[in-house]
Amino acid sequence: MSEIVGVSGGPTKPEIIAVSLSKLGLRDGDRFADVGCGTGSVSIAATRLVRGLTIYAIDAREEALRATKANFKNFNIENGRIFAGEASEILGGELIDSVDCAFVGGTKNIGTVLEKLVQKNARSVVVNAVRIETVVRTIEAMKKLGIFYEVIHLVVSRSAPIAGETMFKPENPVYIIVGKS
Repeated sequence: MSEIVGVSGGPTKPEIIAVSLSKLGLRDGDRFADVGCGTGSVSIAATRLVRGLTIYAIDAREEALRATKANFKNFNIENGRIFAGEASEILGGELIDSVDCAFVGGTKNIGTVLEKLVQKNARSVVVNAVRIETVVRTIEAMKKLGIFYEVIHLVVSRSAPIAGETMFKPENPVYIIVGKS
């Protein structure tokens, strides 16, 4: 298997991806928005779960768009469209007609992004956040839109050698905020 081309802040750790995608409830043939796609690793993992997934990968950072494009090529993702720009503007435009599920890794303008996803008829949305203020803003926005379902606080620790034995080093904790229509 190819290695993921990384960017600052990414890729999302596999354990976080696994829980996030399990909460989305992806189905064969879904239209999946990966907002703040970073490396595209969440989209790549999603294509391994269901058939016929259409991916809308969105990011405003040039570094992320280059990484996603390279990773889609390396992992033979042919059903992905990459969009450059502010997610709320792209989702509010005519380029994407509807979305079934969305993973939101970038949280700039989270309230507006969630509004646009609801307007595009997303049945489920998962937002990953590391800052508590973002968690609060996301919960408030989801409640206002009537889609708030739950929050999961996930902490992953990895084994590491120490003095010939094994210890655990924690990764940064992640909040997974789930919305369902």
